[in-house]
Amino acid sequence: MNRPALDTATNKFLFSLFNGLLLFIGISSDVEAFQWETAKYKGQDHVTLRSLKSFYFFDKISYGADIVLYRAPSIRQGKKTPEIEMKFRSGSYSCSMNGVLFKLSHPVINNGGKYLISRTDLVKLVDPVLRPSHIKNAKPFTTVVIDPGHGGKDSGSLGFYKVHEKYYALKIAQMVRDDLQKLGYRVVMTRDSDVFVSLANRVRIANKYPDAVFISIHFNSGGNGKANGIETFTISPVGVPHMGRGVQQRDFRVVPGNRTDSASIALATAAHSRALLYLNDPKWGANYQIEDRGIKRARFNVLTGIRIPAILLEGGFISNRIEARKVHSISYQKTLAAAIVRAVRVYRKSIVGR
Repeated sequence: MNRPALDTATNKFLFSLFNGLLLFIGISSDVEAFQWETAKYKGQDHVTLRSLKSFYFFDKISYGADIVLYRAPSIRQGKKTPEIEMKFRSGSYSCSMNGVLFKLSHPVINNGGKYLISRTDLVKLVDPVLRPSHIKNAKPFTTVVIDPGHGGKDSGSLGFYKVHEKYYALKIAQMVRDDLQKLGYRVVMTRDSDVFVSLANRVRIANKYPDAVFISIHFNSGGNGKANGIETFTISPVGVPHMGRGVQQRDFRVVPGNRTDSASIALATAAHSRALLYLNDPKWGANYQIEDRGIKRARFNVLTGIRIPAILLEGGFISNRIEARKVHSISYQKTLAAAIVRAVRVYRKSIVGR
């Protein structure tokens, strides 16, 4: 279910996914109180996709290579609810919501003809994305902590054009800062020049501002120069490992980042979907044909130690000759910065309604 650059129909979905209004206005039920159709699988609590259809008032569910949940746009309690489509695949860790790729904490299971997702994915991914206003500890904010990755002696990846990651990260962070300040936000930079800041100090800076959000900006490398696309990381829920490795005992410890993991996935959705939309649709920004590598779970230090909603955005592969040319252009940099600024506004509106 890995997606290439997005088409026009997908861009329409992206706009509706996080347009600042609640997706399911009027659904006030508590997820924990609902009578879900449940099952145990390998010791994990799961719920059926059929019960997702009931709780979130999807119009239909269809079964094929993908299991698709669909809801048409409608009017509920006098307000518009947008079109939404969710896709799952048996045995896969991937799902999509309105064309945005997410990596699940556990694979979708076919248990005797009943398709199941883990309760962890229900509570820590599906519900916060579909109903951000119901996230209990998501608070209004006017401060944004921007973290340009690397700096000083830590140069980060070296790009195809012999420019280091730290340069691109700082340049875009400064653009984001300037635009957010124009909108009235207080912006805190973990670094504002080419200096080294330890991971521990980045965490300390962020934790000084309890009513804020944290966005770390990075660029990728690897894949023998062929890998491409953007990806966004949020903290792994308790019991879920860092991407790409098996579960370890330490993954079951509650870390500071877990206090706001639901808010973080909502923030990641706003940032990732806006980046895809702005970078791929000329109506909103440009047509760079950037691949969606998904919203993923990780245990990076800047995600585990921070007590406010926190994400790490990888804005493209500077080791890929074609993508490096895009990242190197001022147009790409301005477009990505504009997407991040818009994401901050969209996320704030989604949790406070204004």
